[in-house]
Amino acid sequence: QVQLVESGGGLVQAGGSLRLSCAASGRTFSSYAMAWFRQAPGKEREFVAAISWSGGNTYIADSVKGRFTISRDNAKNTVYLQMNSLKPEDTAVYYCAARWFTSQSSPVVTGSYNYWGQGTQVTVSS
Repeated sequence: QVQLVESGGGLVQAGGSLRLSCAASGRTFSSYAMAWFRQAPGKEREFVAAISWSGGNTYIADSVKGRFTISRDNAKNTVYLQMNSLKPEDTAVYYCAARWFTSQSSPVVTGSYNYWGQGTQVTVSS
């Protein structure tokens, strides 16, 4: 069982930056691949970024490539999402997700993740 708690969301002007954090419980954090998804009002949840259990592989959605970076610190049981050059269309609730490292599914598939955080709101004003 893994519990995930996101933090770092807030209100920022377009062009600004935020860093989201996701703290995980348990001693097996390094056994999980991690990801960030987001969901805007009236839209489906969409993939943002993922990182392998070791941090050696990352996957970034085209919509945020070059602006967002995902990283993890297994010693701190935490995964991060650094968001730069934010745009109003980045406004959404951002969710952290975890899945067992042996999963063979594409990291962009929402249903392949076993554990989810409660989400943190990011609002980008124009």
